[in-house]
Amino acid sequence: MRVLMVSDVYFPRINGVSTSIQTFRHTLPEHGVDVRLVAPDYGQTDGQDWINRVPGRVIPLDPEDRLLHWHATHKAVLKTAEDCDIIHTHTPFVAHYAGLSAARRLGLPIITTYHTLFEEYLQHYAPFIPAGMLRWQTRAWSRRQCNALDAIVVPSQAMQRRLEDYGVSTPMHILPTGIPLQQFAAGNGAAFRARHDIAADRPVALYVGRVAHEKNIPMLLQAMQTVRQQIPHALLLITGNGPAVEDLQKQAQQLGVTENTRFLGYLDRQQELPDCYAAANIFVFASRTETQGLVLLEAMASGLPVMALAAMGTVDIMEPRRGAIVPPDDAQGFGSALTEYFQHPETWPAFSEQARNYAQEWSDTAMAGRLSHLYRSLIETQPERKEWKVRTRAKLA
Repeated sequence: MRVLMVSDVYFPRINGVSTSIQTFRHTLPEHGVDVRLVAPDYGQTDGQDWINRVPGRVIPLDPEDRLLHWHATHKAVLKTAEDCDIIHTHTPFVAHYAGLSAARRLGLPIITTYHTLFEEYLQHYAPFIPAGMLRWQTRAWSRRQCNALDAIVVPSQAMQRRLEDYGVSTPMHILPTGIPLQQFAAGNGAAFRARHDIAADRPVALYVGRVAHEKNIPMLLQAMQTVRQQIPHALLLITGNGPAVEDLQKQAQQLGVTENTRFLGYLDRQQELPDCYAAANIFVFASRTETQGLVLLEAMASGLPVMALAAMGTVDIMEPRRGAIVPPDDAQGFGSALTEYFQHPETWPAFSEQARNYAQEWSDTAMAGRLSHLYRSLIETQPERKEWKVRTRAKLA
């Protein structure tokens, strides 16, 4: 079986969508699924023949991303899909419309993974549009797109409920992105601390993710104000990049936590990032808009306990309270909870073991098996489409 994935974003652009595609690309072959991908060209040659790179324009408000060329994307998707059995889109922009067009023309089933709750995100990038109007337009847009598909993958119960509230009637399947457990279980924390001149006994909290306004990172900086009152040498590492870096650096200075905060930028996922996880004492996360929270599971796979708000997609991970601490949803309360954790290092080994054991239940192989089963069920339950596909391909030939 061959699946064509289509996305408006992929590596070297680092985010949850790229990570999800890469993870399934590596594990689906174990279940008899060959993956092809149509994604943006970022001007770099990666030499991967399974990816069809399509040109696009830089987006002014977010120069890390690309706006795919409409006709080039449609052409690339249609051509690549000719020897595929199903189309799987990952983003709702040009990729969605190109995937849907090719699926209808070739008689293929089409599904999407709804990665991002755009209702919560767009207000940060279009503040000139009234919030109520933006929410209404975003919900209507999502409803139309989702109801045109055969199935939807959602990473959490919270996302399923939100789409149901939108009026989405297409069948939804809760299927999180799995975690490559071995990749994050072998980090060298001591080596990382030595490279970055961090004392072995310095308490370290870690954030990993896109450094963007919707991630609520200011709460973490404000929490460090509380922490440093009792633990002056505590350190917050912020790993990642994004449009909010400069604003957050200024805020750290205004709050007086510059000496307690370091911005590390992007780290290589194969070695540097696992080492970074292993170097920290706790992972901290204050976002209220996550659809899943992959980085929480990455941290847990490395044996790093997590302190995060239980909101939206992170609820599924945090509620069992296994290697996880849910602090109050305010900066002072978050800071007090973090201070309490740092002051009791004798509890860290137990939290670490709980986190590592819990992460085992979210393995990439298990999730890939569930996704391959979904692909097959959609293909096999639509025999009339299979006949249509044969006739359509004959006409195209």
